[in-house]
Amino acid sequence: MLRHEFHPGKLVAGLSLLTVAVVYAGDAGGAWEAPWFVALPLVMAGLLLAGVAATIHGIRPRGAARPEGGPQGSGKLGD
Repeated sequence: MLRHEFHPGKLVAGLSLLTVAVVYAGDAGGAWEAPWFVALPLVMAGLLLAGVAATIHGIRPRGAARPEGGPQGSGKLGD
């Protein structure tokens, strides 16, 4: 399986939308009562946190973006 780049913003956004789905599924199942307006603050807070996570993940040192064994060295000790 090919490895892919990790995107924490997408993970946080997905988890926040999953939380909204669980809240309304619990309401539909009769486990608790959720007002109709609960979804908007949950989604907005989740998207805000996703943006923060993506921004923090995007800020990295210049050398961190290079793959192993790139043009800057052979990956051996002493380079």
